[in-house]
Amino acid sequence: MAPKHSIIPTYVLGVGLTKFVKPRGKVEYTELGYEAGIKAMLDAHITYDDVEMGVACYCYGDSTCGQRVFYQFGMTGIPIYNQNNNCATASTGLAMAKNFVAHGAADCVLVVGFEKMNPGSLSSFWKDRTDPLARSRAMSETIRPLSKAPFAAQLFANAAQEYIDKYGAEPRDFAEIARVNHEHSQRNPYSQFQDVYTTDQILSAPKIEGVLTKLQCCPTSDGGAAAVVVSQAFLDARPELKSQAVLIAGQRIATDPLSTYNGSAVNLVGHGITKSIIKDVLEEAQVRSIDDIKLVELHDCFSPAEMVFIDALGLCEPGKAHEYVRSGNITYGGRTLVNPSGGLLSKGHPLGATGLAQCAELVWHLRGWANNRLVEGTDSALAHNLGLGGAGVVTVYKRADGKPNAKVPDHEVAKLTGLGYNPAVEARGFTRAQAQQVRSATAGSEWALGDTQTKLEARF
Repeated sequence: MAPKHSIIPTYVLGVGLTKFVKPRGKVEYTELGYEAGIKAMLDAHITYDDVEMGVACYCYGDSTCGQRVFYQFGMTGIPIYNQNNNCATASTGLAMAKNFVAHGAADCVLVVGFEKMNPGSLSSFWKDRTDPLARSRAMSETIRPLSKAPFAAQLFANAAQEYIDKYGAEPRDFAEIARVNHEHSQRNPYSQFQDVYTTDQILSAPKIEGVLTKLQCCPTSDGGAAAVVVSQAFLDARPELKSQAVLIAGQRIATDPLSTYNGSAVNLVGHGITKSIIKDVLEEAQVRSIDDIKLVELHDCFSPAEMVFIDALGLCEPGKAHEYVRSGNITYGGRTLVNPSGGLLSKGHPLGATGLAQCAELVWHLRGWANNRLVEGTDSALAHNLGLGGAGVVTVYKRADGKPNAKVPDHEVAKLTGLGYNPAVEARGFTRAQAQQVRSATAGSEWALGDTQTKLEARF
């Protein structure tokens, strides 16, 4: 049996992010992937010629969209993997890269997630074949009759009702989760929405299903995110970059356990997946207890998702997640800062980019760059990403030096990046000359790039 623990220490050396925006058909996936990838390579101070493998993450696109994006960086002939794992797509791509590096297949892997979505709720493009969620739909109907609401909203509304019936949560508890995430998002320059609401405003928003109102549901989004994942040897050869490297200290990816179809609405949305892997992740990361994790980016596609996953991760005692929320424990001054980015609810949810956006947010915090939303003294952070159907990924990140973070002034970050600004607090672009610095020097193709850089400059 293959060893469970990483053989070679693996680091995130660079991250890049686009603004998440409403899907209006104005931005191509080629631009989203290119922008995120260039930013990640600039951040890592590498070129595409250093990259030995590529992983492309997206749900809505044809088979080789990954090559179409990566060829813009250069046509070096490296293997490029295209993968789709529902809402956990980007974290799955990151897990692939980590495994490639940890087991010696590559020293430097670029992971790029991008999504160009249709407005409105998610739906299947394939009407002539079995829906992969067909058994989940049938199970959901045994719990509560199906309605005309979007199916995902029904699943999480049912989970909320189960938590209410079983543990005594109230509709206001779920609205409070949304209030906190919307409040956090105002400090994230990449967030799709930056509006702040009261709990009453969230409760009085248009009803979607059950306890869910519109402001408790994540929007569809266009966006891109990327990460450069490297080995210990790669980092050792660049000692000047060690201060910005973040260790992937523990990580697990899992699919649904048998309990998913046991008639529980909570298990049907991923409680069982999450609970099945959290212990092993913490053990691999050498974290004594989840209580030692003070910073979490958590999958909150709907407000009940956050309630369910707070419980599944063990941030509270079983059945006490609503009390944890009521006590103010998920925001600044509480026990665990959850979703300082604004989470999926407010930041947005371009499926192929979400897990990498979580990675970028936590990397910036651990470096001490997220100055307008930072919790100083943090030395580890956790990301949780879940896709129905299903897949769950939990990752623990740590500073490479093992020390707690401290705020790095914006002007110092601007010098470190070479961009002239701090990307954690400003969502800006890059010049053609800066892009040329990281595109392949030996196999750059202007034909493959086309007019992508020109389009980006117009938006920047």
